Amino acid sequence: MTISQNKIKGLFLGFFLCLTLFIWSVVLGQERNGLLTVAFLDVGQGDSIFIETPEGKQILVDAGPNKKVLRELTEQMPFYDRNIDVLIASHPDSDHIGGFPAIFDAYKIGKYFNSGVVCETALCSELNIDIEEEGIQKEILTRGQIIDLGDGVYLEVLFPDRDATNFETNLSSLVLKLTYGDSSFLLTGDSPQEIEEYLVSLDSFNLDVDVLKLGHHGSKTSSSKLLVGYTSPEFAIISVGKDNRYGHPHKEVLDILNEFEIEVLRTDEDGTIVIKSDGKNLFY
Repeated sequence: MTISQNKIKGLFLGFFLCLTLFIWSVVLGQERNGLLTVAFLDVGQGDSIFIETPEGKQILVDAGPNKKVLRELTEQMPFYDRNIDVLIASHPDSDHIGGFPAIFDAYKIGKYFNSGVVCETALCSELNIDIEEEGIQKEILTRGQIIDLGDGVYLEVLFPDRDATNFETNLSSLVLKLTYGDSSFLLTGDSPQEIEEYLVSLDSFNLDVDVLKLGHHGSKTSSSKLLVGYTSPEFAIISVGKDNRYGHPHKEVLDILNEFEIEVLRTDEDGTIVIKSDGKNLFY
């Protein structure tokens, strides 16, 4: 084969690769079709939430305890997509950020947000090095900030409402409200009941949502009757590992959800839970 023939072959391969990528982008765009996707990933005893907006922006809140998150993400993202626009750490406990090293290795990250609490573990040191070496924009989130994700989708920061540098890690958990039109999701990290009660005292009117991600994997230290009553969700999500040693979710929490007649979805029983919204209706 001559050099000229090799060049022609290379051009054809390049053309078909570009065509394939274009077709995939069109297909995926049609699949989104104005829908917001929120996937509560089955990462075992931990939290990880993948969000994709109608225009294709992708956000990952937490990444579970280990690299299992990669397998779950392949079910939500096309094989050729190696970019995540926003990575958020609700707080630096290992069951929430243990999968971050694998994420940094596999994906290019646009922005990294956290609560600003001090973390001096080896895992946090590794993450800080990754963030610095890759030149990722890093920002501490506080109450009142709005992350505009386009197409009418936005994340509102409800907590912390102050410098959380020296907080205990669970107390520092970011509490985020995701809104798209009339649909809303409350993501609570591992916030304990004292933070839930504080949020109710601050703005109970802003807590009514369609989907509540329960704090601390369904532990009785979170998901107070007060918060559940004010949020009055259609769905309660419990991100939890099967037969975990903590006994999550606790019976006390399940009883509260049953009392309010809220549909409970659990990653240990249902696997990854995907809820979509067109801005008015939820689809599960």
